[in-house]
Amino acid sequence: MLALLLSLGAAPPALAAEVDLTRAAILPVADADGTSAVAADLLAGDLRALGATPAGVVAQDTRCAATCVVIGTVDAPLVRRLARAGGIDLAPLKGAWERYARATVRADGRTYLLIAGSDARGAVYGVTDLSRALGISPWAWWADVTPRRRAAVTIDDRTIVSRSPSVKYRGIFLNDEDWGLEPWAARTYDPAKGNIGPRTYRRVFELMWRLKANTIWPAMHTISTPFFGDPGNAPLARRYAIVVGSSHAEPMLRNNLREWSEAKRGAFDYTRRRDAILDYWRERVPETKDQDGFYTVGLRGLHDGPMQGATTTAARRAVLEDVVGRQRKLLGDTLGRPVADIPQLYVAYHELQEAYDAGLTVPDDVTLMWTDDNYGWLRRLSTPAEQRRAGGAGVYYHLSYWGRPHDYLWLGTTHPALIREQMGRAWETDARRIWVVNVGDIKPIEYLTQYFLDLAFDADTFKDAPKAHLTAFMAEQFGDADAAAIADVMWRFYDLAWPRKPEFMGFGETEWVTPNRPSAYVMSDGEEAQARIAAYRALVADADRIAARIPADRRDAYEELVGYPVRGAARLNERILDLDLAQLYARQDRASANIYVARAQAAHRALVADTARYNALAGGKWRGMMDMAPRRLPVFAEPMWPSWEASRQTGCATAQWGSWIGDENVLTFTRGTPATRPVTLYAHQPIAVTWQAGALPAGLSLSVAGGALTGANGYEQRLTLSYDGKGAVAPLTLTCGGRPLTVHAATLAPPADGGAKEVDRRVTMPALTATAGADWQRVPDLGSYRGALRSRLDLPHRADPGQGTPATWRFANITEGSAILRLIALPTHPTDPEKGLRAAVRIDDGAWQVVDFATHGRSDRWRANVLANTATVDIVLDSIAAGAHRIALIPLDPGIMIDRIELVLDGARPRYAPFPTEDR
Repeated sequence: MLALLLSLGAAPPALAAEVDLTRAAILPVADADGTSAVAADLLAGDLRALGATPAGVVAQDTRCAATCVVIGTVDAPLVRRLARAGGIDLAPLKGAWERYARATVRADGRTYLLIAGSDARGAVYGVTDLSRALGISPWAWWADVTPRRRAAVTIDDRTIVSRSPSVKYRGIFLNDEDWGLEPWAARTYDPAKGNIGPRTYRRVFELMWRLKANTIWPAMHTISTPFFGDPGNAPLARRYAIVVGSSHAEPMLRNNLREWSEAKRGAFDYTRRRDAILDYWRERVPETKDQDGFYTVGLRGLHDGPMQGATTTAARRAVLEDVVGRQRKLLGDTLGRPVADIPQLYVAYHELQEAYDAGLTVPDDVTLMWTDDNYGWLRRLSTPAEQRRAGGAGVYYHLSYWGRPHDYLWLGTTHPALIREQMGRAWETDARRIWVVNVGDIKPIEYLTQYFLDLAFDADTFKDAPKAHLTAFMAEQFGDADAAAIADVMWRFYDLAWPRKPEFMGFGETEWVTPNRPSAYVMSDGEEAQARIAAYRALVADADRIAARIPADRRDAYEELVGYPVRGAARLNERILDLDLAQLYARQDRASANIYVARAQAAHRALVADTARYNALAGGKWRGMMDMAPRRLPVFAEPMWPSWEASRQTGCATAQWGSWIGDENVLTFTRGTPATRPVTLYAHQPIAVTWQAGALPAGLSLSVAGGALTGANGYEQRLTLSYDGKGAVAPLTLTCGGRPLTVHAATLAPPADGGAKEVDRRVTMPALTATAGADWQRVPDLGSYRGALRSRLDLPHRADPGQGTPATWRFANITEGSAILRLIALPTHPTDPEKGLRAAVRIDDGAWQVVDFATHGRSDRWRANVLANTATVDIVLDSIAAGAHRIALIPLDPGIMIDRIELVLDGARPRYAPFPTEDR
């Protein structure tokens, strides 16, 4: 999203004139680090890409052509002179942070397009916003959104000024680069360097300029050269006016993995080697004296683990008190500035948050950086007292992650609605000083990176629905005509990954790595798996239809941003689920079992081929960037392919999930309510047979009335039995291979009037179907049913449900008996670590029961929660009467998010996650 632009001075004319930049010269006003010169070169390249023939980059205004773009800061004499000549008031920029004015000045017989920055980055953003207005996507290079040439390159002459960014420091963390960014840089983009070096960082910094990010946490795994280990990196960051910081695992701008050798330096144990570690930090700080740096203080282990030598929270707290004090003295003494003026960051990650919550004193001028739990859910927010700290607060957030309970390094599937809700919490609680996002290898999570950074740069973006932002993004890359359709494809892509990311589909875990397990989507009759496969196939078909009409100059971009992620997720799901279905169907003696294995094999081959095509895009530009099996985890591995002999049973059979009534499996419908039920007709032997449906009762219809079971359809026919809600219902007969098969069906009396109705012994109540009181807020787009209920963030913690206002759901059940009342929340964390996520619930006028959705640390419960994006509490009901009921839920803590409530009656079909038929 472009910076919000406001008029400066007098109101602009109704129709602005055009400034022709086709043959313009570009004059960067000299600055100490040469930043304006780099920006001038970038603009010249952009103009050439659009078909212009700029007169070149000049050093003096006397060398300017008839049209000249002047780039500089407000304190430059030339900038001030041109502003006076044009009557441009630059006062709003004085002392501002990263603002710019763009104005047209006609003087000395020339037309000047003046870009005046409040500082170096402000001037840069004036340039990148100009390029973007001219049609250069921020992803022109990184996602091959090829600029389109035209005969004349023009911009209107309105005078504009940008606002200051909403979040002061906005950064990206290049991380877990072992399977993408580093091998690509080493083998393809910069083989002479053989690693991530200045040539690669120049491209990264250019992208950051275009996305208005100003802070880098450099790549830091053992495979990568440390940022300060290459003499070209730090000067390049200064030239690009990039702030250099480092992660929670790398205090004082040191890369421990490569720069601390235990063989040479000994153990990285502050309790035993304090002076050696202080000397190690002392080596780096003088090297950064001229660097725009944000210093991480504190201490962890040699890499991403707890510090050595301190095994309890109390011990770590004591060590950290000493460490932070000595680090601050070192910074002040070495840099020669008041320590309160040196940007410092305490990243409250895992045990560092535990130490802080246990009473660690962090100096008031140090910024507290809260973190998510690695899966997109913020672990902590600032209390009212913390919001008054001079150093403020920030957030470190993940869009990519290596670690337990499972990595997600391959595809970017974090739901935009989750990013908006969680970062909205951070914004509302004043965590506004620094936001850094883990972007992994940058590709293929381009869009999510931009969305995060757009929210950081302009908090007004929170006012827009996430899908509207996604649509605008797609319009910028591919044009208005297809933007909505492409955004819909990607929205469904994020929706399908919500209950289970592709990387989690093996249902195993990491650290320690466990083998794949049978999918929870195949817990009952396989229909959940079939529905998920069908949804992914429909998604791929829609994506491919759009791809066929994408112009040639954007096809690589489409494949990178849409095609490969969609097909990759689909193929992995198909391979895993088809193989699990094969196992299930073999146990049912279906002839289709081996065919499902063949389908799984085909999906795996297609994924391998798709990945190879990705790496060949743009003439091989991205060779080595895409790895379909990062860390070689079991979920990605080609499995053993089973094979079964033909069943010894003969003939046909049906599969359907019904109710056991009168010793028969009966498909039930509720009178007066139209509904559908799946039925599969299958053969036991891999021999073609014909089948035909008999006469149907008036209230039922069948999706297919007859046909053949052959190898082409896997010797099975999937059918949909539909009830019209009013006609008669009775058993129906399918004749297959000359033998009749009965599918039993019946109607049940409708329940009493109420809200949600029982279906297959389950009542599902989505969050937003509740009547909610003032304690609750509606959160659109997020969760299983396109919306969640959130208890207000400013809600006081309380013990008495009588002080609150409930959310109330009404439902009616047909079945009487034992049940489970299942409360399904989203796996948020308490806003205050000393509190929980408690709510009081009751059915009808029963007693209130208090439940708590909070988890602790990396417990088994937390691990299950984040893999499924749910936090579930079950209440066992010995008996519930048939009829109308109501459920009331009162929040006792802020920040609870309810996804849905379910009443699961005995005999209900097991279900992993809801799959609404409506488009979410």
